[in-house]
Amino acid sequence: MRKLVTAAFVSLDGVMQAPGGPEEDPTGGFRFGGWTFPYWDETLAHGTAETFGRPFDLLLGRKTYDIFAAYWPYVAADPGKEGPDAATDDIADVFGRATKYVASRTPRELSWKNSRWLGPDAAAAVAELKQGEGPDLLTQGSSDFLQTLFAADLVDEVRLLTFPVVLGGGKRLFGERVKPGAFHLARSLISPSGVILASYDRAGEVRTGSFASEAPSAAELERRRNLS
Repeated sequence: MRKLVTAAFVSLDGVMQAPGGPEEDPTGGFRFGGWTFPYWDETLAHGTAETFGRPFDLLLGRKTYDIFAAYWPYVAADPGKEGPDAATDDIADVFGRATKYVASRTPRELSWKNSRWLGPDAAAAVAELKQGEGPDLLTQGSSDFLQTLFAADLVDEVRLLTFPVVLGGGKRLFGERVKPGAFHLARSLISPSGVILASYDRAGEVRTGSFASEAPSAAELERRRNLS
């Protein structure tokens, strides 16, 4: 069985829209495109490279696919490069070789090599992929598609880079359709720029309890009645 991993850059208020640049996704009047750039450091580069260093196939929503397909195939590898530019070349090569499964409501031409349409029922197609053999299924971006995956309870692991910035509005990682569930913190790290890198594994259902007194006061009982 294959694992579905969601990797995302998020702000403190949960926004994941256009982390890479102003032209990436300005829809809805979003004006903070490129908000991750000022915080990028070697720790984040290493964490990202670790995620992409494991075998995976990509799961992408149509809009993110279009963004990636217009960029990554045109990043040419240069053996003489060092540092961040060399890492970008490595990612371009890995993305190019990976199978890319694309969620789109209708069939479309997919020009990037190794790209496949998931079909009219993306959630069902992903559930079937998970039952088969192969590498992890990794999402990138794809905020709309993620709502479908969360609603269908298909995500096994969430890898978040949480940046110390509040954006106020924009496309968010977790929307109203997400199915409730518990997660376990598998590992975490804080970069010098203040970004929290954390991986969470699914850990069953939401558990609850109560700190309330076993003998609530008359005022508390009245408060509860007023809520109903």
